[in-house]
Amino acid sequence: MSTTLIAIGAGIAVLSGAGAGIGIGLATSKAADAIARQPEADSKITKALLLGAALAEATAIYGFVIAFLILILLK
Repeated sequence: MSTTLIAIGAGIAVLSGAGAGIGIGLATSKAADAIARQPEADSKITKALLLGAALAEATAIYGFVIAFLILILLK
């Protein structure tokens, strides 16, 4: 397999980090908005935000691992 295609595949796999970053940013803005509207629900909103951010970040980490494996194993 050509090294160009391997590099393109790894680059596409790393793009999942951009999606995770956008998702975490949107979730944080919505959580801040929700806390501003209902300050008494702060703890519930924070728990949901942290769970969602952790899941989105796991997606980015999986993409990084796949890109790393593509570069190492297919070289």
